[in-house]
Amino acid sequence: MPIAVYLLGLGIFAQGTSEFMLAGLLPNVAADLGVSIPDAGLLVSAFAIGMVVGAPVLAVGTLRLPRRTALVAFQLVFVAGHVVGALAPGYGVLFATRIVSAFAYAGFWAVAAATAVSLVSADAKGKALSVVGTGLTLATIVGVPAGTVLSQHAGWRAAFWGVVALTAVSLITLLAALPTGRADLAEPLSVRREVKAVARPALWVSYLVTTLSFGAAIVTFSYLAPLLTEVSGLPAGLVPAVLALYGVGGLLGMTLGGRTADRRPLRTLFLGIGGLTAASALLALTAENLAVTIVLVFALGVTGYVTNPVVQSRVFTLAPDAPTLAPAVNTSAFNVGITLTPMLGGLTIDAGLGFPSVAWVGAAVGAAALAAALWAAALQRRAKARTVPPRTPAAPDAPATAAKPEALSAAD
Repeated sequence: MPIAVYLLGLGIFAQGTSEFMLAGLLPNVAADLGVSIPDAGLLVSAFAIGMVVGAPVLAVGTLRLPRRTALVAFQLVFVAGHVVGALAPGYGVLFATRIVSAFAYAGFWAVAAATAVSLVSADAKGKALSVVGTGLTLATIVGVPAGTVLSQHAGWRAAFWGVVALTAVSLITLLAALPTGRADLAEPLSVRREVKAVARPALWVSYLVTTLSFGAAIVTFSYLAPLLTEVSGLPAGLVPAVLALYGVGGLLGMTLGGRTADRRPLRTLFLGIGGLTAASALLALTAENLAVTIVLVFALGVTGYVTNPVVQSRVFTLAPDAPTLAPAVNTSAFNVGITLTPMLGGLTIDAGLGFPSVAWVGAAVGAAALAAALWAAALQRRAKARTVPPRTPAAPDAPATAAKPEALSAAD
């Protein structure tokens, strides 16, 4: 695997830490800026909305730029946004920097995915994307806890400065490692061709799978800390350790998914989503049993992230003529799930159904994701059936020739 792929993962780690660490900084941010915690929580929503909108907009806007130039530009904007955020005199300025930073991060994600697959052979795309995506998993395991600890000892602004430093390191190393110019592209990129390529119905079904599968994973994680302390009876001081266990499970799932994404994509989807749905339902039923809950937290991490390399690599297969825009819209699909399913979980809690209800939401969304995956498989079988050449009768004296199995293969 080229070193540049790992450095792209480092960039995702740095920026992904910023995406998720704010959840642990909210009390300090609210107290320092004189706003309520719910108002401070809107900073998380602002980042997610910026990701949803920014990915496709910036992917198209920078389509004619060399990828190396686009990646560096996105990181420079991200660094600038966090410098201003760390110095923000009030809530309004910080809110604006979160949107700007999210735009830059979304653009970086999209171009990083396209760059990673362009640096490896066709049979290693899923593995390359799993390496890049592992940066986000490590952000939840290492970056978010580190940001929380730094905030507790030196204030929330110190956590922002930490992200600035880490992103700067990523920027400098990418400048050295990435090829210059656009030698890695087979032909000049065309906005019209990419927009046309993403109009395929099968691609949008894949986006639906992305939204639902990751939404099913993130909804329970969003409320895991209060569920552990108030339902399972875990001491508050041990919550970071259990959250880290979830992250370890996610890292394992991402690694396994990276190994099977290219060879068994649909099977990986079915097993991962099915396992996630079952684990969510079991957690809802057994949340009061601490030992079982801890095991299921690990299982949620594995099953929630094992599908990640598949849903990322499939878009390149379904839309090869849109190597930048297709993954950009997929980034938006991820963040639609991150935004909507925690809102659904919050509604069930507000309705008095308790914290285990969010796991039921995860199970329900997981079942919907499984249905979407079946839809995707059906579309793939239909497309392959149309490519099978008609059978012609053999001459009386000619030996019978078996149909090529590749034409009938369902890629799984």
